[in-house]
Amino acid sequence: MGKPAVRYFSTKDENEVSQETSNEKIKIYNVTNIKKTPWGRRFADRKIEKAKKVLQKSNPNPKFKGKVRPSKELIKKYSKGAKVNVEGVRTSIHKSKILTKEKKIQFAIEQAAKTEVLLTEDTGYLEADSGETTTQFTQKQIVQAVDIASAAKHFDLRLDFGPYRAKYTKNGRHLLIGGKMGHVAAFDWVTKKLHCEMNVMESVHDISWLHIETMFAVAQKNWVYIYDNQGIELHCVKRLNKVSRMEFLPYHFLLASCSDEGFMSWLDISIGQIVGQYNTGLGRLSILTQNPWNATLCLGHAKGVVSFWSPTSRDPLAKMLCHKAPIIGLHIDPSGKYMATSATDRELKIWDVRKLEGPVQQYKLIQSANNLNFSQKRLLSIGMGNVVEVYRDCCETPAKRAYLRHRFVTPISNLSFCPYEDVLGVGTAKGFTSLLVPGAGEANFDSLEANPFQSKSQRREAEVKALLEKIQPEMITLDPTVIAGVDLPTINNVSALKAPKINYNPKKKAKGKGGSVNIARNKKILQEKATKDFVKNQRKQFISDDSDKVESASKPIHVLDRFLPKVKKK
Repeated sequence: MGKPAVRYFSTKDENEVSQETSNEKIKIYNVTNIKKTPWGRRFADRKIEKAKKVLQKSNPNPKFKGKVRPSKELIKKYSKGAKVNVEGVRTSIHKSKILTKEKKIQFAIEQAAKTEVLLTEDTGYLEADSGETTTQFTQKQIVQAVDIASAAKHFDLRLDFGPYRAKYTKNGRHLLIGGKMGHVAAFDWVTKKLHCEMNVMESVHDISWLHIETMFAVAQKNWVYIYDNQGIELHCVKRLNKVSRMEFLPYHFLLASCSDEGFMSWLDISIGQIVGQYNTGLGRLSILTQNPWNATLCLGHAKGVVSFWSPTSRDPLAKMLCHKAPIIGLHIDPSGKYMATSATDRELKIWDVRKLEGPVQQYKLIQSANNLNFSQKRLLSIGMGNVVEVYRDCCETPAKRAYLRHRFVTPISNLSFCPYEDVLGVGTAKGFTSLLVPGAGEANFDSLEANPFQSKSQRREAEVKALLEKIQPEMITLDPTVIAGVDLPTINNVSALKAPKINYNPKKKAKGKGGSVNIARNKKILQEKATKDFVKNQRKQFISDDSDKVESASKPIHVLDRFLPKVKKK
């Protein structure tokens, strides 16, 4: 007889039968008695009921209370504004969407506040004993008291081509110095590694780093020259002539400058074009600084006026009468909140630059201050002749005495705080000196924003990312939050108007199958086109009316304007 037939499924009465053949053993299962799973919705409801019945256990270790929520001060620090009021929202779907979004924002705020635990560094400061003041501490005593790494940051360069101007890079790692008699040098001031050193054989009026530490600009006798970190000349910008001061806007890639002839200029270094160049009509310009909050430029004038400029406006955005005497010192703190000004009448004033109000604080100095500079922690350094003084907490509350004082042999020409370091760079007539100022710099840095320890590949990536995120010069305004606003009156006026209905009379009557359908379709197309044209014309009219209002408001009123003929309204 042949081999028996192999059965893979048994009947209902058989449970499990094993049958051995000559080569293998085959198991036969009963697949008829399969337990059915409960219906999906019913199964989910049962799971929810079970979860409700689970009782919360008491904390077995009351010493550790679980997760600690961040304090209210920390949450306020990272807060992104008030919550959205959902009372005006009509539909429940949109309400739930807004509420879920608010929950995510609140979660992000709490997570950002919790990460402060990872910021191990803290700002230092000088602490005096009873009967002492921090002003009497000298640099020699501070250097002896700090560690070796911090003591190495204090150094003195004696040079013979001064007076010198100095600027640090955005991450605070590299230093650029330029002497009036043509000496220019760029180096890593932490490791003291020299990048390049040269004499341009012309007078140097100002220097400035560009978006990376491999390029810098030098304002020489006639024109502005751009060099790389090897000292090789890359460009000669002849449209920027007789420049006295320069500022670089890192987020806009704009090199801003003012000249002896009274011109303000903005050069886009990413495309090599002049974005704006205007004659201010205010004479020689030699006092220039930028507002980091809104990227506007601030100019100090001999009439005691501070003017604010942007590349898209031929006239100043605003003017402030700050002093009764000529302004000789001007600077804005990195947060863009306070502005410090000094004049020849020995006055020092602190202004609220966001509201254009003040003065918030007012001081009378022993000598007129010709150099001012804010640190990241809002310490204010003042250069008066050959003496530099540093004031702490002088913006919100009146400062009784200086935090630090240092005296030089030669006059001070430039002051600059180093970012993320407790260092103040001072350019003098006979060189450059690096002073230690405890508590001046930000202790913790964001490596995605400014990384002092970045490698070459990180620098390349950061440069590409900065170019992709470049802000256009048209976005520079006094109040940068206006960009996010909506012109509600114009929208309401346009939406309230209705387009006129058209009278569509076809030449041929509707004949045959689908004739009336074609006529209705053509009429609908023509009506939509007429509506679009109507809305477009109305918007143009509203924009022209607004521009006319702005022109009439900006035009000064003269006494003899009453004799001019009245302009008829269109």
